[in-house]
Amino acid sequence: MSSAFHNLRYHLVFSTKNRYPLIHRDLTDSLYSYMGGIINKKGGHLLTAGGMPDHVHLLLGIKPSVAVSAMVKTIKGGSSWWISQLATNRPQPFAWQEGYGIFTVSESRVADVRRYILNQEKHHRDRSFQDELAWLLEAHGIHHTAADLA
Repeated sequence: MSSAFHNLRYHLVFSTKNRYPLIHRDLTDSLYSYMGGIINKKGGHLLTAGGMPDHVHLLLGIKPSVAVSAMVKTIKGGSSWWISQLATNRPQPFAWQEGYGIFTVSESRVADVRRYILNQEKHHRDRSFQDELAWLLEAHGIHHTAADLA
C-alpha cells in the first residue's frame, strides 16, 4: 500500500481557570472560529465546537503526524492569548485550567458527539461540569478520583 489512510477524531474538553464563567455568549462564535483557525494551521480541522461559560467541547480531526498534546497546547495557548487581547482591562490575563480531557471518537459516533456538544445548555440544566467530566471519564474507562476533578 503506497498511502497512509487515517480518520482520527477527538472530543476535547477543557475549562477556564478555576472554572470561572468567563466565556460569554457574545464571545463564543468568534472564539470557536479562532480555535478552528488554530487547528487548521496545525493541519487539523474543527468539526464542532460548543460549551458553557466555564468550559468548551471541541470535536476535531488531527493528522497522525500531529501530537495530540501539542495540538491541545497550541489551541489553549493561542485562544487564551486571543481572549486576553479582547479584554485588556481584566485584572489578570484570561487562562484555561491546566488539564483537559480528550477522547477518541469513531466515525460511527461522530454525529452523536456532535449532537452532544451542540446541546450543552440542555445537559447542564442538571449536571455540573465536574459531573459531566466524571461521566465522560467513566464512559471511556478512565480511572479518576474526586481530586482529579477539582
